[in-house]
Amino acid sequence: MHTWTTTPITPDLLRGALDLERTEHGLLPHRLPARARAQCADPQLAMAESQPSGVRLAFRTRATAVELDTLPTKRAHTGLPPRPDGVYDLLVDGRLTGQASAEGGNTLAIDMAAGTAEHRPGPAATLRFTGLPDRAKDVEIWLPHNETTELVALRTDAPVEPAPDRGRRVWLHHGSSISHGSNAAAPTATWPALAASRGGAELVNLGLGGGALLDPFTARALRDAPADLISLKIGINLVNADLMRLRAFGPAVHGFLDTVREGHPAAPLLVVSPIHCPIHEETPGPCAFDPDALRDGELRFRATGDPAERAAGKLTLTAIREELSRIVRQRAAEDPNLHYLDGLRLYGEDDSAELPLPDGLHPDAAAHRRIGERFARFAFAAGGPFAAEGA
Repeated sequence: MHTWTTTPITPDLLRGALDLERTEHGLLPHRLPARARAQCADPQLAMAESQPSGVRLAFRTRATAVELDTLPTKRAHTGLPPRPDGVYDLLVDGRLTGQASAEGGNTLAIDMAAGTAEHRPGPAATLRFTGLPDRAKDVEIWLPHNETTELVALRTDAPVEPAPDRGRRVWLHHGSSISHGSNAAAPTATWPALAASRGGAELVNLGLGGGALLDPFTARALRDAPADLISLKIGINLVNADLMRLRAFGPAVHGFLDTVREGHPAAPLLVVSPIHCPIHEETPGPCAFDPDALRDGELRFRATGDPAERAAGKLTLTAIREELSRIVRQRAAEDPNLHYLDGLRLYGEDDSAELPLPDGLHPDAAAHRRIGERFARFAFAAGGPFAAEGA
């Protein structure tokens, strides 16, 4: 029989969030600050930034049992099979020790064909982890990377205190749904989480599904967030949203980098171009749902542009890689801490043949692992842009 102690969930128990919103139920982590959220009414961005990819509770305790009450918001797509519940990963002293999912919660019913979404309220859920070692230890509970999660209550059978600072460098990463973790198996199995674990870094993941669009408010959020290491993965969302032409892209990248450098003038800054994505290598956007796949109860994407439109400045992944490489070479002449990584080194054409993107856009769990391992080997190893001093 456990004697429970309830600990208020306060900012010093959370890592990976840039803002916390007090709701009627509890605490809602955000990955963009309130000022940034106020500057964009895009519901896709609102959903993505409130999904706590990389956000985790971190505390030190002797507790052998932990309970966490949460109110998740799950997504259900009309005509598609039910999505699996989000996964909570429990780490003890850095090692994955348990996993759980929250039943119940709110539901966001999405009809992609009609372009509508309906919010259906539901009850909070209780997650329970037992059998933890009876000693002082660091405990982390990583929240689902793809499920908006309000934190309601934390109970343990021994007192809790914030996890101490272990001196790990903070890695601030921004990217698309691929960085957010789409199709990853669990929150510690997204490619940035895997790379951070291998590199010994504290991850702050600003991977935003559909939201890596060179928005100035995102650049300012990166500028103002504490960080020792920074990476920016740029490209795929600009193509599949058909957001801008080549004429606008170059200056937008320069402006984004200028803003980030205002807050982090000397931090290692790594620009990463897109991984291989066959539908958009030579074909511009916009990207659309494949109606034939939807009729079969599957989710797949297709490119709707014309390859000939590249001559008029429409963006493809090939064009973006060329321009990003040129921009980084140009700027690195005066910024020795600016680096470039061709995304094809993380996942290229051969990888696409071996581990194809299941929906045409997003890597599966095995590909996330491969991308994370390759990024860690490039960035954190001796001689890499994120290598620790003396490595």
